[in-house]
Amino acid sequence: MKFCSQCGAPVGLSVPSGDNRPRHVCETCGTIHYQNPKIVAGCIPEWQGRILLCRRAIEPRYGLWTLPAGFMENGESAVAAALREAWEEAHAVVENPTLYGLYSLTHVSQVYLMFRGQLKDGAASPGEESLEVRLFAEDEIPWDELAFTVVRETLSQYFAERRSGGFSLHIGDIIRESDHQFRVRNY
Repeated sequence: MKFCSQCGAPVGLSVPSGDNRPRHVCETCGTIHYQNPKIVAGCIPEWQGRILLCRRAIEPRYGLWTLPAGFMENGESAVAAALREAWEEAHAVVENPTLYGLYSLTHVSQVYLMFRGQLKDGAASPGEESLEVRLFAEDEIPWDELAFTVVRETLSQYFAERRSGGFSLHIGDIIRESDHQFRVRNY
């Protein structure tokens, strides 16, 4: 950030009084510009033992598979965001959403909220952000073609719990160790 959105003057990086970390502060009007993590909401749409994945038609990770998910909008609840993303990416109506996972990705300043839900009538078709959508059984998941570590972790936990017969809430961090290496810390 170089300029204040309130008055247009230059901003500098400093620790405001009463704070404990550097913020962009306007040198003229004193406005503090907070930058906070983005919330991503998504879901695992379930239908007759299979789950719905979308093959991405956008960057990042064009052409790879993912669960329907995206950034929350202002004025939107987390559940509404997850359901909207399922509709936008897969023309999928998801019912009975329940929170399944909360993952922090500090290296990109994102927090993921992943829900489980039932895909109404098993119906889905590609939205503007998807090349294709498909229902997958566990043994059909394209593990080497998944777009994001958080999707891989969510699906791994989901299928392990489905085999054991019970689901619980998962909380964890996806930690970047190098350009293509990530580690998961579960709580």
